[in-house]
Amino acid sequence: MQFYSDPARENDTYALPDCEVFELTAVEAAALDQDLVYEYTKKHKYRLAGFNSRDRDSMLTAIAEENNIQGGWFYWYCIPGCLPESAPFGPYASADAAIAACREDI
Repeated sequence: MQFYSDPARENDTYALPDCEVFELTAVEAAALDQDLVYEYTKKHKYRLAGFNSRDRDSMLTAIAEENNIQGGWFYWYCIPGCLPESAPFGPYASADAAIAACREDI
């Protein structure tokens, strides 16, 4: 769901939303940490994770559990009408909490 980081821009006819809020599981959040994924693919146990979905799923579950990665609501900044331009921030307990945190950070 897209939203405006500055609620005052919502009434501007020519303004587009510049943020997005979304929910991720712990495994999905773990998959976004490219440094951890790279580190784990070097382990012998997960050497085939790039080729085998079962090994990849096992690796991502291990990353989430061993690094205490939590799922929840995240947000990121976007160039209006385009792809995200930041890493996700979160997790938060709800979409409203993530939006509020985004608006406080600005």
